[in-house]
Amino acid sequence: MIAYQLSIFAENKPGKLAAVTGVLNKEKINIRATTIATADTFGVVNLIVDDPQKAEAALAKAGMTVHLREVLAVLIPDKPGGLDALTQLLYKEKINVNNAYGFVLEGSKSAVFVVDVDQLEKTEKLLEENGFKTLDTKTLSAM
Repeated sequence: MIAYQLSIFAENKPGKLAAVTGVLNKEKINIRATTIATADTFGVVNLIVDDPQKAEAALAKAGMTVHLREVLAVLIPDKPGGLDALTQLLYKEKINVNNAYGFVLEGSKSAVFVVDVDQLEKTEKLLEENGFKTLDTKTLSAM
């Protein structure tokens, strides 16, 4: 299953993150996961939200540079080696991870690792063949 990630490109200065969250709040869009990475004067805010298409439209209308991309949200065991099993499989198959982040599910023995890979279809099939479950945007939003 495919999930969607929003990447918002912004100057690295006060108020830029508040502008993003303000737009999403106004549109009643719930943020499920986020990462922020900066390089000097610019940065990227990656978001998983409950309504990615609506969020993309609202952020673009607000004048922000936003990109909606397909990612895989992989359910992994929350125990030592859980992530390693996934990353070793990707390495073995020469799949490059362009961007990734994870989070633990509250009250669960599972975690979610979101990956943006260079071979999405191959990776999705490979994960399924090796017993990994992927989550779509609707399932992620319900967690």
